[in-house]
Amino acid sequence: MNKKVTLLIFGLTLVFNQVFGQTFKQQFNEFVSKKDTLGQQQLLDKWEKSDSNDPELYIAYFNYFVKKSVKEVVTLGQNPKGNDVLQIMDKDSSKKEPVAYLYGDTYYDQNILKKGFDYIDKGLSKYPNRLDMRFGKIYLLGQIENYEKFTAEIINTIDYSHVNKNKWTWADNKPLGDPENFMLSSIQDYQLQLYNTENDNLIENMKRIAEAVLKYYPEHIESLSNISIVFMLQKQYDKALDTLLKAEKLNLKDCIVLNNIAQTYKLKGDTINAITKCGTRQLTGHSLSFPAIQL
Repeated sequence: MNKKVTLLIFGLTLVFNQVFGQTFKQQFNEFVSKKDTLGQQQLLDKWEKSDSNDPELYIAYFNYFVKKSVKEVVTLGQNPKGNDVLQIMDKDSSKKEPVAYLYGDTYYDQNILKKGFDYIDKGLSKYPNRLDMRFGKIYLLGQIENYEKFTAEIINTIDYSHVNKNKWTWADNKPLGDPENFMLSSIQDYQLQLYNTENDNLIENMKRIAEAVLKYYPEHIESLSNISIVFMLQKQYDKALDTLLKAEKLNLKDCIVLNNIAQTYKLKGDTINAITKCGTRQLTGHSLSFPAIQL
């Protein structure tokens, strides 16, 4: 992706506050930088009364509640996270391995988080072309590992791209350059995120997303390759090969597709065709590291 979707990336519309002589954007950013949550809340209330139709207001509210929902706790357990980890040893044991770890952890307060989702949903209902709103919501769903809603929101975005003909806008309602490719490449990143969970239960989610893309973009090679990966993981090698051969016809020199074809032949036990297609180099030590996902 050319633009990283993080919780505080969104710009705020330049709406002037006549009292302070500053934009709401400037004031909100100042409060954020000072970690002044009370100041943010008071400003948001004033902002909403002044211009409730400002799309950036809903993004600001979303960011506010997401940040507010993050809670930090100290955890005693066996699965340490982060760098600040305290090892707990058993002084009466001859073993030199820690018996437990003390480390900082974070979680989201679901009641507060819901308020953030409510605001971004209100914003999207008014401004459905705002791709940054959609991606911000998808990003957070991935962070909290709600992969069913994560998948549903991605598919909703794909479906809507057919409705608005990819006339997407970003912060300050500015139109995106090359919006179709930007959207599709971002969705590829989300597919990679699902794959990297190494959760076999999510491969169907990957398939559903790829099928949604191909419904409107039947020549999207990456999605064809993505579905083939799902078939390979499900040991449906003939279906994987059929899908990959369609992708190969679209681009005879796509090395990722060619590598996956070779891998599929190998998994089928057809070493001769595998070597013929790509040569022995692609087969040596090859593993399914999801090469079909292109960043």
